[in-house]
Amino acid sequence: MRRLALPATVFLVTGTLTPEGRKVDWVDTPPPHPLGTLTRDEILEMQAAGIRFESHSHFHSDLVALHQEDCENDLRTSREVLEALLGTAVAFLSYPRSRHNEGVREAAMRAGFTHAFAGEREAPKRLEFAGPPYAIPRVGVYPGNGSRALRMKSTRWYLPLRESGLYPLVRRLAGRGPLSHRRAG
Repeated sequence: MRRLALPATVFLVTGTLTPEGRKVDWVDTPPPHPLGTLTRDEILEMQAAGIRFESHSHFHSDLVALHQEDCENDLRTSREVLEALLGTAVAFLSYPRSRHNEGVREAAMRAGFTHAFAGEREAPKRLEFAGPPYAIPRVGVYPGNGSRALRMKSTRWYLPLRESGLYPLVRRLAGRGPLSHRRAG
C-alpha cells in the first residue's frame, strides 16, 4: 500500500484497546485459534506510516438492540478512547455488522461523529454518494478478494449494481456461484 500510495482507514473496536481488554467474539465463523487485534503500539506505528483509524464502536454490540443512552455511551467511549490514543479527532464511525436505525444514527451524531458508514445491505435503497452523512454505503473487502474484485468494488457503478436485483445474476455469469459473504465485522 505504501509503494502504491494507497490511502487506508481501519475501523477499530476500542474495547480491545483498554486495560481490561475485550476478546474478539463477534466473528461468525472463528478459526480454531484465538483471534488477536492490533495493539496500541501497532496502531501508532501504522498511524505514523499514514494509515488512518476511525471507530467501529467500543464493544461491537448490536447498536439497534441497545437502549438509546447505552448506544450513545458505547459510541462516545469509542471515539474518546481513539482520540486519546491517536492524538487526533475521530469523526467517522462504521456500524458493527452495518446495523443502524434512526435512533442509532442520532446517537452517533450526539456522540460526536460527523459521518457513519453502513454496509451495502443496510444502506438506504436510494444510493446517493453525497449523503446522508449517517448512512453512507460502504463496500466490504474480504479475504480472497483479489485485485480484480478491488478494482470492480472501487467503481462508481458497483454499489448501485450490488443493491440491484441483477447482482446475483451477474455473480453467476461471472462464475462466482450463489451470493455468499463471510463477514468478520
